[in-house]
Amino acid sequence: MTTDTDRAEIIELFGRYADIADLKDFDELPPLVHTDPFTMDFESVTGMPPQQTTLADYVTALSGAFAPFDATHHAITGHVVEVTGDRATAHAQVRAEHWVPRELAEGGPNRWLVVGHYDNDVVRTAHGWRFSTVRLAAAFQENAHLIERIHTDPRGGDRNV
Repeated sequence: MTTDTDRAEIIELFGRYADIADLKDFDELPPLVHTDPFTMDFESVTGMPPQQTTLADYVTALSGAFAPFDATHHAITGHVVEVTGDRATAHAQVRAEHWVPRELAEGGPNRWLVVGHYDNDVVRTAHGWRFSTVRLAAAFQENAHLIERIHTDPRGGDRNV
């Protein structure tokens, strides 16, 4: 493998990572993106401290969290990858848009926007590169109240989208 090939494979991980939520592919994609277990750090959005999780627990939580959205779109750009042997760091900018059902918006905006960057740790496994840590640093949010509304709606996790 060359450093350029390694970088290309790591950048592709970001595309697969975005597709997990945007395509609601909670079965095939997570093991192609993450180590098992891995560390997730979304404290800047959720307020929860970083935690290590198994893929099975992550998939259960993620599918429940994203099922209520009508649509999501994660644009991840500006990749900066530093490879050192079988480890790497991967930095990228993100613009993540999440649309809630109009009835939950109660006549207001129905899109929750998160803008920030990822600083992920990556390891080479027997099956290729995988994120061992996903760390989101949100710099800006718009309509963050919608995330609370969608998860307190009694129809939240039961919606078919």
